[in-house]
Amino acid sequence: MKPIRTILIANRSEIAIRVMRAAAEMNIRTVAIYAEEDKLALHRFKADEAYQVGAGQKPIAAYLDIDDIIRIAKEAGVDAIHPGYGFLSENPEFAEACAAAGIAFIGPQPEVMRQLGNKVSARELAEKAGVPVVPATGALPYTLAEAQRMAAAVGYPLMLKASWGGGGRGMRVVEHEDELAGAMEVARREAKAAFGNDEVYLEKLVRRAHHVEVQILGDTHGNLVHLFERDCSVQRRNQKVVERAPAPYLNESQRTALCEAALKLARAVGYTHAGTVEFLMDADTGAFYFIEVNPRIQVEHTVTEAITGVDIVKAQIRITEGAQIGEEDSFVPAQPDIRLLGHALQCRVTTEDPENNFTPDYGRLTAYRSAAGFGVRLDGGTAYTGAVITPYYDSLLVKVTAWGHTPTEANARMDRALREFRIRGVSSNLAFLENVIAHPLFTSGKCTTRFIDSTPELFQFTPRRDRATKLLEFLGDVTVNGNAEMKGRAAPSPMPGPARLPDCPLGEAPPPGSRDKLHELGAERFAQWMREQKQVLITDTTLRDAHQSLFATRMRTADMLAVAPHYARLASGLFSLECWGGATFDVSMRFLKEDPWQRLAELRAAIPNVLFQMLLRASNAVGYTNYPDNVVRHFIAQAAEGGIDLFRVFDSLNAVDNMRVAIDAVRDTGRLCEAAICYTGDIYDASRRYDLKYYVDMAKQLEQAGAHILAIKDMAGICTPRAVTALVKALKEGTGLPIHFHTHDTSGIAAASVLAAVEAGVDAVDAAMDAMSGLTSQPNLGSIVAALAGSERDPELDRSHLQQLSTYWEGVRQVYAPFEADLRAGTSAVYRHEMPGGQVTNLREQARSLGIEARWPEVAEAYAQVNLLFGDIVKVTPTSKVVGDMALFMVSNGLTPADVLDPAREIDFPESVVSLFKGELGTPAHGFPAELQRKVLKGQAPLAGRPGETMAPVDLAAEQAKVEQQTGR
Repeated sequence: MKPIRTILIANRSEIAIRVMRAAAEMNIRTVAIYAEEDKLALHRFKADEAYQVGAGQKPIAAYLDIDDIIRIAKEAGVDAIHPGYGFLSENPEFAEACAAAGIAFIGPQPEVMRQLGNKVSARELAEKAGVPVVPATGALPYTLAEAQRMAAAVGYPLMLKASWGGGGRGMRVVEHEDELAGAMEVARREAKAAFGNDEVYLEKLVRRAHHVEVQILGDTHGNLVHLFERDCSVQRRNQKVVERAPAPYLNESQRTALCEAALKLARAVGYTHAGTVEFLMDADTGAFYFIEVNPRIQVEHTVTEAITGVDIVKAQIRITEGAQIGEEDSFVPAQPDIRLLGHALQCRVTTEDPENNFTPDYGRLTAYRSAAGFGVRLDGGTAYTGAVITPYYDSLLVKVTAWGHTPTEANARMDRALREFRIRGVSSNLAFLENVIAHPLFTSGKCTTRFIDSTPELFQFTPRRDRATKLLEFLGDVTVNGNAEMKGRAAPSPMPGPARLPDCPLGEAPPPGSRDKLHELGAERFAQWMREQKQVLITDTTLRDAHQSLFATRMRTADMLAVAPHYARLASGLFSLECWGGATFDVSMRFLKEDPWQRLAELRAAIPNVLFQMLLRASNAVGYTNYPDNVVRHFIAQAAEGGIDLFRVFDSLNAVDNMRVAIDAVRDTGRLCEAAICYTGDIYDASRRYDLKYYVDMAKQLEQAGAHILAIKDMAGICTPRAVTALVKALKEGTGLPIHFHTHDTSGIAAASVLAAVEAGVDAVDAAMDAMSGLTSQPNLGSIVAALAGSERDPELDRSHLQQLSTYWEGVRQVYAPFEADLRAGTSAVYRHEMPGGQVTNLREQARSLGIEARWPEVAEAYAQVNLLFGDIVKVTPTSKVVGDMALFMVSNGLTPADVLDPAREIDFPESVVSLFKGELGTPAHGFPAELQRKVLKGQAPLAGRPGETMAPVDLAAEQAKVEQQTGR
């Protein structure tokens, strides 16, 4: 053998790199060529040497410049040239030029290439060798009339093909005679550009056909073998997209006949090196027909290598050196020793946009991550983060080959590999490929060449989330510009260290808690137990209302999860943990960029023993508008499944009818329904509309509606000790429900109201851990426990454990200091403006964003005035937000109540005010002063009753699909 020491690869990108890798393993030096447009291509830098070719020529023409390639080969002192596929790989003149220069051409002899590379002469050889062929014409003349005569002799429909090339270039379907002239013109132009020869011919079109090809190898000593077949039926525009081996639809006798036909043809011409004999197989009859020979290596050769273990590129090189097939150093076993070893398929990942008719895309790869792992092979070109994809060449980025013991395993491995890819910056066909290999017709192995064209569902894609890019952009933005949420806020200085977690062993399972009791008793008996037992039950609001009221709901899930397992062990005696609903849902998504459902799931996993409580805005769910009934029901069902045990349901105007859908939905889940009375005004103030009878009547309606528990929701913290004593006693006498008292410490004396409620017989109260209590939050949990210690109603919570939890929250709270309102003490002004505790911090934040924070006393007073303007309404989300919007509007625009009521003054009211008066928030349009209602609505009639009753149900499945499409969940 004459050893090859240096090889020039007369090609680019993926196939050039493939040859270089084989050469490197054989200790052969490599030389690359590159066009000007490819000067940054990876193959240039992969080779030992690289030279520019075809200077001044167009991008493709540069790689077709035979004279310049030979010049470079001589100057570089190469022994052989490998042509790859495409470009000059099937050009006999190039092979002859190599021979004339004394350089070995790694491929068949020029005369063999002429015989087989020309598809017309190849057909004639096949017929002589006894290989079945599809009816076809010879080379078409330039005279249209003669070409039409030849076409008519074969019969339409026909396939127009280039005589000197493949890869789909120059191929056109011709259905009728009047299409022939235009198709010939385009096909000749494409063939000339791609192969340097515009000869074309016509072939009978088999409609339902499999495209199957046989890989052959021949040495220079007359030995020929086949490496079995590949199925290439999955094509688009005659360009192969997915290839697999062996062909899934062949039985052994068909496989033997097909491979022997390929060898017959090869023997007839004394074929050497690698080649592919291609056939069409009629899917209906099983008959196969020879169509062409590709006298070169194929793009899809990797699947054959995967199932035979034969390195075809190394074999080409060894054959050129003179090795004999069957000898160990040839890398090709004798035919009896070549066996099928499993199954493989190859996908061509391209920079094309399937949603835009596969238009090639180009630009910089901002991110590139490829697949890996057992049974996955990658053959890539210029594919790495930062690579520039140019518009000048084929759009192939990387070939992925997956191997498996069975077709199913190979398919699954390919699916996994495709999903591991991340390609950003340019479009890719990854999603399309995933659809192809997942399609039942593909997995069945019955695809024909019309598969892609006749399967529109392949083009239905789920958008990629591209989380990594979004995260990197966010981190970059925050690093450079700072977090937008911190704009105008001073960060803590020095920055607090990690909060101190309780000293608590977490290895043992947590003790039984209230949730275990609910599972034991069921909702009805659990409510009865609440009323009968003597201890006062305590809900900790730290995980929801406390931080919502103190620092605008900004607490992150991470800070909750860190202490969650400690809660399960140190505070298992709590009645419940209010940890979800209210504003947490909205803020999680809008500001914290977190998934509230994930928060619920993770907290539930960490605290399996204590009831989880959420705040539900009845027909508004956790939003600020009215939702159709089926949406509310579905939301509640999902929340219950996610881990919520107790639903505190309220309506923003205390409309019981608006709460019935939610109450029924909660009961259907088997969870606890705590219906809330929103407390506003003063039951002893005769000028107000909310007296004791009002609340007792409402409580009775809620009991009849099916509530398990009754809540007094004192959202502003204005229920005085005297008032709550009377209210609790009246509700106890008027209903058979346990009572749960919720208040805020905005006034500074809310603990007195809590203790008064306990004395009056309330069954459960809300409080916040010491470090998260007071001001607009709930009263101090630890202090309430201490005050009740030793009494008949002692909650019997371990105060040392509570203190450890409070110490943790003290550290956490320091981190969120920039989001706290500038409140130093409780204020009796709350009895005037009646602003909910959670709204105080949020409204102050809105005032700050409008530049009127210094005018806060005016905003608070305007809030009180707006309440009276609106008819003394219940103020809780979403109505409280509307009152707040109107108050800010009045202060910002210098308006007084008289200005608002002035019929001569034109006012464009805030959109939320209009929505409230129209009843679009899910509340009846009642109780508003008529003159103001007319002015706000400007002649529009308000909606009567609950709009949800007339709203069309939402298609939940369609909405869920949209969410999954947008989020990938």
